[in-house]
Amino acid sequence: MPAESKIHALSPAGTPKLTDLEIKDAQLIFTALWRDLEAEVGRQNLRFPKEIILLGGAPGAGKGTNTDFIAKARGLTCPPIVMSALLDSPEARKLKNAGNMVGDREAVGLLLRELLKPDYRDGVIIDGFPRTKVQVECLKLLVDRMQALRKEFYQTPLSIHFRQPTIHIMVLFVDEKESIVRQLKRGRETRAHNEEVARTGIGEPMEDRPTDHDEALASRRYRVFKEQTWEALQSLKEIFHYHFISAQGPVHEVERNILHELEYQSTLELDPRTVDRLRGVPVASEIIIHARQDLVKRLDGYELEHPERFARVVSFIEKKIVPIVLRHAISGVAHINAEDPVLEDPLALTMLIDVFSERGYHAVVDIHKIEIPEHVDLATGQIRCRTKKVYRIQIRFQGSEIRRG
Repeated sequence: MPAESKIHALSPAGTPKLTDLEIKDAQLIFTALWRDLEAEVGRQNLRFPKEIILLGGAPGAGKGTNTDFIAKARGLTCPPIVMSALLDSPEARKLKNAGNMVGDREAVGLLLRELLKPDYRDGVIIDGFPRTKVQVECLKLLVDRMQALRKEFYQTPLSIHFRQPTIHIMVLFVDEKESIVRQLKRGRETRAHNEEVARTGIGEPMEDRPTDHDEALASRRYRVFKEQTWEALQSLKEIFHYHFISAQGPVHEVERNILHELEYQSTLELDPRTVDRLRGVPVASEIIIHARQDLVKRLDGYELEHPERFARVVSFIEKKIVPIVLRHAISGVAHINAEDPVLEDPLALTMLIDVFSERGYHAVVDIHKIEIPEHVDLATGQIRCRTKKVYRIQIRFQGSEIRRG
């Protein structure tokens, strides 16, 4: 499918589409930037992050507050790329000082170079991108190029540097009334902080936005978000992983919403080859669905099909293990070493584990083999040994809470 028609096809219903001219302009901008970047660093060094989280949100939705939590949830240790800071970098100021505007071309160019830094190889949060339709198209083109690079280097020693990209669009949302309240509150707190810094000389002043002190300006800022940034982010909804998160409530509720949205999904994040390799290993959440029913079925089966063996196992548990477990009721952990012949039957070990599981314990059995010398051949010096099996049984359960003090 040609690039232009592909972009049109991906535009979700209800979202205004770019005109052919706008798409062509975006393609020209990106192609020129990509060509310059490839000439500068070399194709094999166009190594972009494995995971990109594009963080957007209504004014006052708490992007700054929640960025660290999002990074922790995804295991990211690098700082976020904040577009407002990037557009105030020495490179951007140089453009401004030369009388040039920091438009879409400059913003995308600065971001592409920033993304190539090694710190971001595993993943990064980008705060404040994309904001315009042109930036949206450039993002799509970037992901297309990342996929092409992955395909190109797939069977080469460099393949680890061109992994399956994972793109998340995350939008923190609050309604207009809450947004205005939070903006004005931030303005009061910022002004008080800056006055304290000026008075004491301790600390750094915070950015003081005019919109944080005027209700009409705060309302206008919210409407601009809804009319421009919101539309740009919505246009990516059916292309990448999209997370719409209510940030209306207290911080702990917002964090819970974020964790729910960012739950690990291997089929979306791993390389397809890796997914195929792991397909035979069941997912834990799947095997526990019917675990209780399966346990009941096994226990009844032991009683109906192997009653004598089952009785021996239960008797062993009652006489040899339970007395030790009772003495560890406070700690909730009991370790038992046993050599009883009843345990030599693999089915008996399964019975033992299932009995403890049914009673609410967690049981683990490990077989430890020890070579015991039995006979020495004086003529040859050879030592004949027998193998001694020790069954190391660990029983864990909820211990007793003891009041202290």
